[in-house]
Amino acid sequence: MIKKDQIAQIVETYLAGSDLFLVRMSVGKDNLINVYVDGENGVTIDECVKLSRYIEQNLDREKEDFELRVSSPGADEPFVNIRQYRKNIDRPVKLKLKDGSEKRGVLESADSIYITLQEEIKSKNKKHKKMTTGESIRIPLDEIIEARVIIIF
Repeated sequence: MIKKDQIAQIVETYLAGSDLFLVRMSVGKDNLINVYVDGENGVTIDECVKLSRYIEQNLDREKEDFELRVSSPGADEPFVNIRQYRKNIDRPVKLKLKDGSEKRGVLESADSIYITLQEEIKSKNKKHKKMTTGESIRIPLDEIIEARVIIIF
């Protein structure tokens, strides 16, 4: 069976020196390999294809067959990497916290311990459901269960 750390090593070697980063990966019992990468400026299909070919070149199908999928995480996928928070600074996000509460607002900053969120406050005027900007609050990363970008059309 192909080992997850073997794939991670191959991916990290390829990504070194680029603005791309590994978001997450998995290797199933049936050797289904899923690799999700992102970049400071997004990731293109061509970049995913190049990474896929690089991974394939560094594995031996003669020893062990596998299925490989390389992709970017979907726009609605939760953040799992601090670089995803940093990439989405100045964008609206929705957070689910350990205490059961939810927060919405514009992500202002992110470091390895805290994020800063300019929180949105719901208007009390029932005719207008527009969100208004509140104060900036600091939230420890370890208090966040899930963070997602709010997609606005």
